Amino acid sequence: MRVLARWCFRHRFVVLGIWVALLTALALQYAKLGTSYSDAFSLPDTESARAQTLLQASAPKQAGDTDQIVVHVRSGSVRDADVRHRVNAMLTKVAALPSVTSVAGMYGAAGADQISKDGRTAYATVTFDAPADRIPAADVTRVVDTARSAGGTHLQVELGGQAVTDAAQGTTQSTELIALAAAGIILFVAFGSLLGMLVPLLVAVAGLGAGLLTVGLLSHVTTLGSIAPTVAALLGLGVGIDYALFIVTRYRNNLRVGLHPEDAAVHAMNTSGRAVLFAGGTVVVALLGLLVLNISPLTGMGISAATAVTATMTAAVTLLPALLGLFGHRLLTKRQRRSLAAHGPRTNAATGFWGRWADLVGRRKAVLGFLALVVVAVLSIPALSLRLGTADAGNDPKGTTTRSAYDLLAQGFGAGSNGPLVLVAQLGRASDAPRVTTLVSTLGNTPGVASVQAPPHPTAGLEVIQVIPDSAPQSRATSTLLNHLRKDVIPAAEKGSTLKVYASGTPAASEDLATVLAGKLPLFVGVIVLLGCTLLLLAFRSLLVPLTAAVMNLLASAASFGVVVAVFQWGWGAAQLGVGKAGPVEAILPLIMLAILFGLSMDYQVFLVSRMHEEWEHTHDNHHAVRTGQAETGRMITAAAMIMICVFTAFVLGGQRVIAEFGVGLTAAVAIDAFVLRTLLVPAVMHLLGRANWWLPGWLDRILPHLSVEGAPQPTNAVCPPPLRRPSPRHPARHSPSELSRRRPSAAPVEPRHPRHTAQSPTPSTPKSALVAYLWWSALGLFGAHCFYLGKNRRGLLYLCTLGLCGLAWLVDLVTLAHQVRMANARIQHPGPRLRPRGTVDHSSAGGSAPARH
Repeated sequence: MRVLARWCFRHRFVVLGIWVALLTALALQYAKLGTSYSDAFSLPDTESARAQTLLQASAPKQAGDTDQIVVHVRSGSVRDADVRHRVNAMLTKVAALPSVTSVAGMYGAAGADQISKDGRTAYATVTFDAPADRIPAADVTRVVDTARSAGGTHLQVELGGQAVTDAAQGTTQSTELIALAAAGIILFVAFGSLLGMLVPLLVAVAGLGAGLLTVGLLSHVTTLGSIAPTVAALLGLGVGIDYALFIVTRYRNNLRVGLHPEDAAVHAMNTSGRAVLFAGGTVVVALLGLLVLNISPLTGMGISAATAVTATMTAAVTLLPALLGLFGHRLLTKRQRRSLAAHGPRTNAATGFWGRWADLVGRRKAVLGFLALVVVAVLSIPALSLRLGTADAGNDPKGTTTRSAYDLLAQGFGAGSNGPLVLVAQLGRASDAPRVTTLVSTLGNTPGVASVQAPPHPTAGLEVIQVIPDSAPQSRATSTLLNHLRKDVIPAAEKGSTLKVYASGTPAASEDLATVLAGKLPLFVGVIVLLGCTLLLLAFRSLLVPLTAAVMNLLASAASFGVVVAVFQWGWGAAQLGVGKAGPVEAILPLIMLAILFGLSMDYQVFLVSRMHEEWEHTHDNHHAVRTGQAETGRMITAAAMIMICVFTAFVLGGQRVIAEFGVGLTAAVAIDAFVLRTLLVPAVMHLLGRANWWLPGWLDRILPHLSVEGAPQPTNAVCPPPLRRPSPRHPARHSPSELSRRRPSAAPVEPRHPRHTAQSPTPSTPKSALVAYLWWSALGLFGAHCFYLGKNRRGLLYLCTLGLCGLAWLVDLVTLAHQVRMANARIQHPGPRLRPRGTVDHSSAGGSAPARH
């Protein structure tokens, strides 16, 4: 990290040019290719998916998305001649539009059931030629505009359906500028400097721009949903500003203790930069944990968010050192520069509010820790009633065409008309037809069913039965009815025949999704907890630090889910936020939020504990280490949390319910994590655990690779005293305080010499690690496997050989490399006598303790 930071600092204009060229190249490719986002959603081995597959194979015209054009007259009837003429003309125009297969109107014998009993509301069914995620948004927009053009003061025309909902979501307003403005205000207050505000924003914007452009290009090679870039922007913008803030804060502190700008930047990158890489790596690992679910929309969100985080992390460790070299001391305020020139470097002692707060937590650790637990427990109570599902148009904000169509259908035809159940009956032979008739009769007499629409004379092949519940699509009653049909009614009709009936429709797909995700939730939580604990174990050489972090992450997640349930499921404050009425929480939310929350919580844990661990390595005093770590990182963590809160809150204003759920949940999680857990509970627990925080069994310490997060220790004073005499082994140096004071220079602080001018005093070698070699050979092995998989010709044999060699080398290293690393570390810790040039004299062996003079 030192080498990279110093190179970027010295070659700042080259780095800036590389970033400009990279962004330009990505933008040109993005403009040329565009994007190919797809909301294709498949749940293999579920009943609703099998029904959809049958429809696409046997009746493709019925497999396309069906949307509704709802007409409502404020007085009179939709059967009036002028209304009828106006609506028929509009339906004829819609039927001729691209992507429209057919339009089933409400006039005539076939459409009698599509007019309400009072005659004031009716609907026509528009069938598209593809599922909603494959219909061009422009074609759906033409349908909406054509249909609504028939409306007037007397006639109201609204549209509903999945395709219309997707097109409306694509027009939601962007809130990234609001988030940037709020983050800029917080940065200006925190730093008091315009450049101090601009540098983190520039780094975050550059990293996020590269990430989002890459995500758009990745949509051509993998399935990414339409909300994937929004989730990536939400997370990438927050962590990008936070990572830059963390490094700039350390850089400014280094300048204030008297370091030269280059040395300050190198030290900041070697300490805070390492922590950023580690924290960002944990976020990426948590997000890529979504790949174990094998559900395309979720894996796409994980890939896109991980790409954005990787880009912002890269900007933080390459572009930021270049900007530090460009601005130098100007990142300090004028007052700080004048103070540095007049009074010299200041000490790094943690004083002020955060020093006093850390002392209070250390004295009242049990009481404050208990209070923090009570707060988290109270916020987590609503999570016990969490109900997963899928929001429909009934949860859309008032005034939207989808919400208006939903309300009109519910008033005219009942709540269940907005989400009918679709039963796809596959008849094996002609003798199964009477069983379909019997099933239809049974469905009509089933409690909870409002009406049944079925073919009058079933024939061998495929038949579609539409069941309209008397309850709303997302209500518990509809879920109960669906389970009753699947477990009792349908099996009774299939018994003793070749008839197969599959329940589908929007409520069935939503129920299947919630069931699948709930079943995979324990596996996912186990994977990300295990990976996170393993990374923290390698970083801090402790058993209790990873366990404490895992527990804190789960507490933050539970509390944030409680807030989401209270707002979106119970409806507390939903109207004020403009997110529609209460309803179930999106089924995909827990998995995505857990991935993001574990990553963000690991960020704060790494920033906090890395500073504690650095002090522990110096003093082995747990109280001092915990107190110093909390005092010196408290302001930075809370400022970063405020930036995250502003970014996530801005996304709530976008008008899209699922993004609003992410925004509210992440805002609550970050606030709880930063202001309750990291400032109260974690320090209190670590004070209570004492030295056990840093305990690791000896046998485990020997076999684990060494991974340094905080890097080399930062010098606490820029003043370089003259070298003292090297003590002899038999007579250790003993200096009185008066002698040390005489040796301490009294002149103005002197900037440390550049490393290339102090080659005679090299820094100690860093212990080597087997981890890098393992990762290297594993990467080569994965590359060989990937190439072999793609090989379609004779090169397949070459790829196979590459894979075999990589695998063989990895196995050999598994046996021998650990021994080689131990031997290398032993040589570093106990260096042998060095060979001297002929003619030199070893003064130490001659009894003198003074170093040789050249």
